Amino acid sequence: MRIEDLNWMDVEKYLEQDDRLILVLGACEQHAHLSLLTDIKIPLALADAASQQTGVLVAPPLNFGVSPYFLKYPGTMSLRVSTFIAAVEDLVRSAHGQGFRRILVLNGHGGNSPARNHLHEVNNSLPDLKLNWYDWWTSHSTEAVAVKHGLKPSHANWLEAFPFTIVGDLPEEDKVPPSVPRAVMDASTARQVYGDGSFGGKYRASDEVMHELFNAALEDVLRLLKFEGGG
Repeated sequence: MRIEDLNWMDVEKYLEQDDRLILVLGACEQHAHLSLLTDIKIPLALADAASQQTGVLVAPPLNFGVSPYFLKYPGTMSLRVSTFIAAVEDLVRSAHGQGFRRILVLNGHGGNSPARNHLHEVNNSLPDLKLNWYDWWTSHSTEAVAVKHGLKPSHANWLEAFPFTIVGDLPEEDKVPPSVPRAVMDASTARQVYGDGSFGGKYRASDEVMHELFNAALEDVLRLLKFEGGG
């Protein structure tokens, strides 16, 4: 159930029975042969699947994140870290002000991690708010699937190649991981290093593997939506 499909009166009625909200964060950035909105499409698909099972409301996603290192790839649009942090805080405070007290952030992009750290400060000022944050690609559940099938996860490789993120033909051969000269690079250097944008490895896994991967992440989301524990 998405906010975009409701009016304000529907949301008010929802809040009479449930105070949970799913907030999807991601990025608009290059993903080699995959959609530029891969980092939104994956967590949003997880949010929709979880919502279908639980009825938890899904907020409209924040389609832009922190991706300055990919700005030389056309289509990449990046926010400054300070802008992104402020936007996430404003969204959380807006939701809290209306009565949402349990918010799960489903994040699809590693560059957005500064906002996670900042939310600790926000939570201190809103002690009745329960927040959680989920980076699906770093979870033990998804790691276990990769290990089981002998696959190495990385940016814009098989890990993110779901049927709903593939927008072009994928190369058949594996990509040799590029040699990265340093941890911090300007956008021009990053494009020279990464070429098509993939960080290397297989471009695609079987549909069975991707289904298993998605379900593993979905189980994590469903568990997190219970908001068990103290606080």
